[in-house]
Amino acid sequence: MKATALQQTIRDGGYDAVFAGLYGKGRVETQRARYARLLDGFLAVYGDREAALFSVPGRTEVSGNHTDHQHGRVLAAAVDIDIIAAASPTDEGVVRLKSEGYPEDVTDIRRPDAKACRRGTSSALIAGVCAAFEAAGRKTGGFCAYTMSDVLTGSGLSSSAAFEVMLGNILSHFYNEGRVPAVELAKSGKYAENEFFGKPCGLMDQAACAVGGFAYMDFASAAEPEIEKLSLELGGRMLCIVNTGGNHADLTDDYASIPAEMKAVAAVFGKNCLREVDEAAFYASLPALRETCGDRAVLRAIHFFAENERVYAQRACIRAGDTEGFLSLVRESGDSSFKYLQNIYTVKNVGEQGLSLALALCGRLGAVCRVHGGGFAGTVQAYVEKSRAEVFRDTLSAVFGESACLFLSFRPYGAVRVEQTRILEGETAFDV
Repeated sequence: MKATALQQTIRDGGYDAVFAGLYGKGRVETQRARYARLLDGFLAVYGDREAALFSVPGRTEVSGNHTDHQHGRVLAAAVDIDIIAAASPTDEGVVRLKSEGYPEDVTDIRRPDAKACRRGTSSALIAGVCAAFEAAGRKTGGFCAYTMSDVLTGSGLSSSAAFEVMLGNILSHFYNEGRVPAVELAKSGKYAENEFFGKPCGLMDQAACAVGGFAYMDFASAAEPEIEKLSLELGGRMLCIVNTGGNHADLTDDYASIPAEMKAVAAVFGKNCLREVDEAAFYASLPALRETCGDRAVLRAIHFFAENERVYAQRACIRAGDTEGFLSLVRESGDSSFKYLQNIYTVKNVGEQGLSLALALCGRLGAVCRVHGGGFAGTVQAYVEKSRAEVFRDTLSAVFGESACLFLSFRPYGAVRVEQTRILEGETAFDV
């Protein structure tokens, strides 16, 4: 369908049922206007050509802080904010992508080469996803796309992972009949981020965005991770992400130090990651490990072993409907991240400790809380009593800014082509 006709169909309510499933019935009108604006942007840049619509959600890490890159276990969920795209295939070996508020990226994908890419750029991610598709025997091709996102950069909700999965989602539908599995989309994004962009992330972020819903993930086998969909009932609490507005500049070394130090401990035992190390042997070797790897690396390994088992225990609580048991383990996860993983603030600027302050305030207001995502700056995850939500928002907003608190719901759908999404009865972002 041409972009103008697609836009009119949206304005006439032709996508209302899909929007209700993806975002909740109360947000249909807002999404109708949002997608119409998306097509305004597409038309302004690329003209009235055949177009398709795509959506990839952000994600929240529920538990398993920095375990995925050690082939560990995590709990993660897709949330009801997303990156959306209007896209059209082209017959040139170039991807032209304009994100709202940013300059257009023009990337030649005919010979994607990590050495030829400028690291840390969107073009590097585009080339990297295409390279991953080619390595997997998938087809690639050119396209033009206009994107908009309410997955804020630096929010800990995986804006980069959602972007990577979006690229694979478009390639899947335009050149592979929409048959690329969600986990393969995730692995393509991870490959792009590791090899082309230059960030040593694990697979959890991309997998949560691609798969959707609330999921337990076990990365013991990176090639074939175990993924189990779960249903979490929060009872009288709401999920809130608190954005402390911290400075993310120059934090790459902080993030990279965690997997590097964990792998250094594993290497002492001749292993590639901590998941392969016997925990009893680790504790028996503490004196030598302190000498070889340093105390911080040892503490981070202690976090991994406990966090990995904690995720397993949380899955059992969720299966049993034990919300309080689950929340008690959330507290333990936050405590371990602060004491042992030590990703709450950067030692480069100890005067700025927004996450520490937010955790203190959340606890004072009775919320169950923990650091969210990679850490060092950014966001806190809090489970807030519904009766105290207004006080919670007012208190945190007074300290961190008017838009600091983002209350979210879980979204059952991962990466989708919007017009082909089949909404199941009862499955909306507000009914998970």
